[in-house]
Amino acid sequence: MKKLLLFVVMACAVVPSMVFSQEKSEVDVKKIVKELDKLYKANSSKGKMEMEIITPHWERTLVMKLWSQGMEKSLVKVLSPKKERGVGTLKLGNEMWNYLPKTNKVIKIPPSMMMSSWMGSDFTNDDLVREYTFAGDYTFGLITPPDAKDEYHYLECVPKEGLPIIWAKIVVAVEKESLLPVWQKYYDEKGEVVRIMYFKNPQTFDDRTVPSVMELVPQNEEGHKTIVRYLEMEFNVSLDDDIFSLRKLRAPVRGD
Repeated sequence: MKKLLLFVVMACAVVPSMVFSQEKSEVDVKKIVKELDKLYKANSSKGKMEMEIITPHWERTLVMKLWSQGMEKSLVKVLSPKKERGVGTLKLGNEMWNYLPKTNKVIKIPPSMMMSSWMGSDFTNDDLVREYTFAGDYTFGLITPPDAKDEYHYLECVPKEGLPIIWAKIVVAVEKESLLPVWQKYYDEKGEVVRIMYFKNPQTFDDRTVPSVMELVPQNEEGHKTIVRYLEMEFNVSLDDDIFSLRKLRAPVRGD
């Protein structure tokens, strides 16, 4: 969920307060974008993550196992809390299914529910299904916001015409030295920030250094946020051919 990332997840109309400068022409913008695109991407991966959902009225934490293959296939299974153990999500291309062990039902997510919450979090079903890349699906360039910090590059990106991307633009802050993302701001068509993703606590998993914590904060729901923490990650691993199947989605979750 990497991809949860992917994420997975991870828009460019210039706002009046942002300007381009000549010195930016010396920066390899394409390299920055490629580094962002491949951050969590691998031929295959598996791991464990913790998702903490915070609202003004309640909080809960889920621990999940995840597997992925390229950008097309992923499987997520809940380990805890005990009452939700076995709940799962399977993604195959642009299709998605949820499994509820209490009722032993597999539910295919229809297009009308793509913008609904995933697992009660601030992520949507669409966040898991849609797999876009900055290099392939956006136009992009460097900008200088009014509050720019010297240690960051700032990229502003807009989706290419004809793509069903809901964001009018995305602005990304990237550390100059490591090229790791610091935050991403998602804008609507009115030019307002709808949500912000913060990337924190870089850690090395399987010889790859990535932000191990992602914090998604919606800007129109006060007191709401979702924090994803990667606990374990392995990249380019060998996976069974049938792991991304409805049978595996319904299978009892094993291990901890």
